[in-house]
Amino acid sequence: MTQPLSLLPNVLVLALALAWPIVGGAQGASARYWADAWRGWHFYEDPEIDPAERPPAPAKVTPPPPELPEPPKLPKAPVAKPPELIEFERLQKSLEETRTIAIMRPTEANVRRYMALEAQVVARASTFADVAQRVAWATPELDPTLQGRPVNAKALEVFEPLQMAQRSESISALGRDHVLFFFFRGDCPYCHAFAPTLEAFQARHGIKVVAISVDGGGMPGFPDARRDNGIATTLNVSQVPAVYLAQPFTGKITPIGFGVLSETQLLERIATVSAAATDTATPLIGRHAGLR
Repeated sequence: MTQPLSLLPNVLVLALALAWPIVGGAQGASARYWADAWRGWHFYEDPEIDPAERPPAPAKVTPPPPELPEPPKLPKAPVAKPPELIEFERLQKSLEETRTIAIMRPTEANVRRYMALEAQVVARASTFADVAQRVAWATPELDPTLQGRPVNAKALEVFEPLQMAQRSESISALGRDHVLFFFFRGDCPYCHAFAPTLEAFQARHGIKVVAISVDGGGMPGFPDARRDNGIATTLNVSQVPAVYLAQPFTGKITPIGFGVLSETQLLERIATVSAAATDTATPLIGRHAGLR
C-alpha cells in the first residue's frame, strides 16, 4: 500500500532518533579511521618501542680513503760502458767465433783468420805484462819478488839462515809449554832413521820430544820412551813415524807430519802450525792422554 508522501518526513525523523546512539558511539572511531585513511587496509601496527629499550644505532664507520696508485717507475737509464770494455767484449766474441768456425771447418782460410786474431790478443797480453813489470819495479809493495821467499840466489843465502834463526827462536819460546809427541814402532826402519833428526832437533831448539812406542819396542836416543796408553788410538795414528805438537796443560794436540822429515821441514811446519789458529788442534783430557 502506498503511503502518502506527507508521512515521509515523520518517518525520517523517527529513524534518525532511533539511530542516534549508534552513530554517536561510533563517531570517535569513524573520525579516527577517516582521518587516517592513508593507511588503507593496513590497520595493524606494531606497538611503539620504549626509547629506553631502543637498541643503540650502529656507529658510523668511515671508509678508508682510497689508496692512490703508485707512480709508474721510470726505466733506469742504461749505464754507458767504457769503450775499452766494449772493445774487449767485441774482441773476445770475435775470437770465440773464429775459433769455433776454424774447429768446425778447418780450412786454411778459417785457421789463418783465427791464428791472426789470436796473435793480436797475445800481443796485447804481452804489452800488458811489460807494463805491469815496470810498475812492479817502481812500486816495492807490488813487486812479488820482494814478498815472501826471494827468488834471487844471493838473496836466498841471506833469507834462509835468517828465517831459520827466527823460527828457532820461536820454537824455543814455544818449548816452554809445548812438547813434541814422537810415535814410533820398535820394528820400523823409518822410525829409526828419523829418531836422530828428532834427537838433534830437541838439543838445538830446546823443545822436548816425548817418544811413545806403539808396539812397546825401544828406540835408540830415547831411553825414556813411554809405552802407548791409548793416545795413539785416540789420535787415530795409523802410520809411523808421526810427530804431533802438544800443549800439556790445555791438552791440545796438533799433527805436524808423518814419515821421515828433515829439520827444515820440522821448523817450517811447527812455526806454521803454532802461528795458525788452534781450530785444528785436538783437545784431549790430560790424565787420559798421559799429558800430566
